[in-house]
Amino acid sequence: MRVYLDNAATTPLDKEVFDAMAPFMLEHYGNPSSIHSHGREVRAAIEKARKTVAGLLNTSPAEIFFTSGGTEADNAALICTCRTLGIKHAISTKLEHHAVLHTMEMLEKQDGVQVSYLRHDERGNLDLEHLEELLANQPQTLVSVMHANNEIGNLNDIQTIGEICKKYNALFHSDTVQTMGHYKHDLQTLGANFIVGSAHKFHGPKGVGFLYSDANFKIQPLIQGGAQERNMRGGTENVYGIIGLAKALEIAYRDMDDHMRHIQSLKDRMIYKLREQLEDVSFNGMSEFGDKSLYTVLNVSLPASDINEMLLFSLDINKISASGGSACSSGANAGSHVLRALNLDPARGSVRFSFSKYNTPEEIDFVAETLAKLYTKVTA
Repeated sequence: MRVYLDNAATTPLDKEVFDAMAPFMLEHYGNPSSIHSHGREVRAAIEKARKTVAGLLNTSPAEIFFTSGGTEADNAALICTCRTLGIKHAISTKLEHHAVLHTMEMLEKQDGVQVSYLRHDERGNLDLEHLEELLANQPQTLVSVMHANNEIGNLNDIQTIGEICKKYNALFHSDTVQTMGHYKHDLQTLGANFIVGSAHKFHGPKGVGFLYSDANFKIQPLIQGGAQERNMRGGTENVYGIIGLAKALEIAYRDMDDHMRHIQSLKDRMIYKLREQLEDVSFNGMSEFGDKSLYTVLNVSLPASDINEMLLFSLDINKISASGGSACSSGANAGSHVLRALNLDPARGSVRFSFSKYNTPEEIDFVAETLAKLYTKVTA
């Protein structure tokens, strides 16, 4: 048995999604910018996909722009908003994905944007009173707070954050990469000016995502070149990727309730099994609480042990794929910036298990038993 529990990094492609993409790899190969029939049929397919995404999110197709993924979409929202609208103050958190954190650092260095960071407690819960304090002093601000943390799974109340931003006339961007396709987003009620999605996080293809950009705030493009995406992103569209993204999101919305029940049951089972078989196990952030965290993510804190230095390697040898944090920095020695921000005990081991609709209870039992054996061997 080989078990894949790194679905927050990427998910397996759904066969139904592949079947929707295949004709646009082999048969419908026209350039969507071409005016002949080969191009027109592909253009029509892209616009149909755009309408599908917009319909699921309850917004206008004119506000959906396809990108290479969530990172590009985050960059476009933050950089282009600051530069187009002359924003000189931004608010974010130290727990954001590097797609946001590094972009904020760049805006601070290159564009003179003052960046403030929200306070949070030892479990990563944000201080929204601090947000109000910051906005009361500098209302002309861009706020960027993720919907769910990709490492510890914390769910942030972006509905309330959006209402606070509106109260102070601030713009609100939310990195929704981890929740897109797992929770429903109604953009008519959410109050966000920018949100993003990445297809490979909900069983779509890699290399394609989208940006929702509020039509009331026109921003300039990040990537110059052609007139694609209504002059918002130069470059020939990733046609079959876009088709796959729309199909994957359609499936995710169609089956969301069933998948949520199944995946939450797997997470609950993992928590129970680990507590049953391992002494001194705990959980980082809010990931153990079903109503406070992303149901697909569990961040486990393990006892201090020599094995912690090689924990992911040991799991891999035992045919278990998991992560120590964000996959985008998995090759770095610095470790998780999120776990550091929570001031956790560095002697303890941490591993992120993230689940999908394809995982089974048998796999969960196997992983829990394997972890227990690894730590029992060390302490025996």
